[in-house]
Amino acid sequence: MDIEQIKKILPHRYPFLLVDRVLEVDAESIKAYKNVTANEEFFNGHFPGQPIMPGVLQVEALAQAGAIMLMSQSEDPEETLMVFTGISKCKFRKQVVPGDQLMLEVELGSKKRNFVTMTGKATVDGKVACELEASAALVSREKV
Repeated sequence: MDIEQIKKILPHRYPFLLVDRVLEVDAESIKAYKNVTANEEFFNGHFPGQPIMPGVLQVEALAQAGAIMLMSQSEDPEETLMVFTGISKCKFRKQVVPGDQLMLEVELGSKKRNFVTMTGKATVDGKVACELEASAALVSREKV
């Protein structure tokens, strides 16, 4: 899935669209990536002279990958949003810096009606940068 296909599923846009390409996706898992470039707006303040991608944005990138996984299976993804309902066991293990490619892997845990659980892992060069467990709800865009 290229960026134009991703934009048909996710409502996010620059500077908050944090998935550049989807490599594999099915109903149970997704593998995607975010190219982390020196021109990212957040590097202006986090931290000048020693740029580090904020952990919260790594979490958001995993959330967006999870949303693509779920919404790509939907009959009408333009009418649905995935919103986080919880994050647990989140760990940051490696700094993410300009030039890195953040690989995003999310697996579906359980799904009951409109509620899901997922596990996610973001890696750089095979080393874990961020990992988490999350829960989310699929809601109508009209209700948000």
